[in-house]
Amino acid sequence: MKKIHSLFAFISLFMLSGCGIYNFTGTGKIDAKTFQVNFFQNNADLVEPGIDLTFTRTLQDLIQNQTNLNMISSGADLTYEGEIVDYRISPMTATADQQASQNRIKIRVNVRFTNRNKEADDFEKPFEFYYDYPAQTQLQGAVLTTALDEIFERITQDIFNESLAKW
Repeated sequence: MKKIHSLFAFISLFMLSGCGIYNFTGTGKIDAKTFQVNFFQNNADLVEPGIDLTFTRTLQDLIQNQTNLNMISSGADLTYEGEIVDYRISPMTATADQQASQNRIKIRVNVRFTNRNKEADDFEKPFEFYYDYPAQTQLQGAVLTTALDEIFERITQDIFNESLAKW
């Protein structure tokens, strides 16, 4: 019986040791101490005031909350920069009398990520997400805030996963 307990303990220890380099956010060991997120300019044809600052702050907050990296304003180990390249509202579904019953807001952000310590991790690529809302609803106030929160949460998490989590 003692042999079975010893074997079980050994197997458990072996299995848990494989998870040693990961933390609760899913990132492995990050070879950096600092990061910076440069202002993401809104270059979309349709401009919604303030979304550039909101997106920049959302990305900064996500990285600060999910890593132990220090945010600095220049010369960081990890740099995130880019621009909002598309902000679009379009009808998605129609009713029998040819009226839109649902609209979609879609935002695309082009991101350039630079890792000074490991150039193989550098990338430039677009990230986008959308939010559907009833066509009878005006995209302003709480509806706009909810849409932007959901879109930016998804886009920033995708950026985080691509740059640090390697999922």
